[in-house]
Amino acid sequence: MAHVAGIKDVARQAGVSVGTVSNVINRPEAVLPETRARVLAAIEELGYVRSESARQLRAGRSRIMALLVLDMGNPFFVDVARGAERAAREAGLGVMVCNSDQSPAEEAEYLSLFAEHRVCGVLVTPTDATGRNLEAFGRHRIPFVLVDRVAPGTGTCAVSVDDVRGGALAVGHLVAAGHRSVAYVSGPGDLHQIRDRREGALSALADAGLPPEALVEIPSDRLDVSAGRDAGARLLGLVPRPTAVFCANDLLALGVLQALYAAGVRVPHDMAIVGYDDIEFAAAAAVPLTSVRQPAAVMGRMAAELLLEESDDEDGTHEHRSGGRGRRRRRSSGRPWGVGIRCLGSAPFEP
Repeated sequence: MAHVAGIKDVARQAGVSVGTVSNVINRPEAVLPETRARVLAAIEELGYVRSESARQLRAGRSRIMALLVLDMGNPFFVDVARGAERAAREAGLGVMVCNSDQSPAEEAEYLSLFAEHRVCGVLVTPTDATGRNLEAFGRHRIPFVLVDRVAPGTGTCAVSVDDVRGGALAVGHLVAAGHRSVAYVSGPGDLHQIRDRREGALSALADAGLPPEALVEIPSDRLDVSAGRDAGARLLGLVPRPTAVFCANDLLALGVLQALYAAGVRVPHDMAIVGYDDIEFAAAAAVPLTSVRQPAAVMGRMAAELLLEESDDEDGTHEHRSGGRGRRRRRSSGRPWGVGIRCLGSAPFEP
């Protein structure tokens, strides 16, 4: 078996102490330039890579930030991960991205794994509606921040957008186009976003003088394209059939679009569709979809920055910040969070 160079090998090669090699790696300014050059040359020649596990053992935590989301097949969460990674890399950290697949059991297993590896913190979009998984994880004293979730009374940071306003924007857009009966293709009922978007949809109908019955809910267990196709089939069987549909995310909207297209229903002439998240695939579909836009990458970055702030808090001055569920949220600039809507064939705008 090939020998893997260690710090003692570097010290021997450079003719210095192990402590000097450690200083070159961790505090290079404390070592004379000539000595530092000699140590760096030995590191290069031997191919030495410092042991992260040994460093972690001394420090009590790793330089890895964990990100646990519902579905990495959803481009929205890819953008969240991209934003979080940028902030983590600027802080010299790596990001471990994991997928709970909307399963509370898998979520619990990953949280346990994060605790075992003593990650420096966790960004999580929880799927366990009871909150027991996060409650158990909190006993490990590892900071975590909720992403795309609200956290009233939990004593933790959270980054989310105003989903009530988002639902109102979506259905308000449809009502303004003349629709008086709208289907709402929702997702798992225990998710706050699903309920909040429905609340916003109902408020838009009420503002237009339409009754709650004007919103016909078509529930789904998941938030993916396959669930959207199934919802689209059920939508086609409704009598009378709504003339528009608002989907809880863009993947559902793409699935509905596929079902309608296969049945010969023209979009948007026979049936208008509005999605949520404004993922690139929605804009690139054969029929570009109108969609409510969330700043996913910005949300990921802000969540990571909050996590870094809390994990570096040694004097106890960190204050948890949270927002969502129709309230005005404030980012560091003091401006309120918001959502926008990208309409078919038109540029996005901020309402």
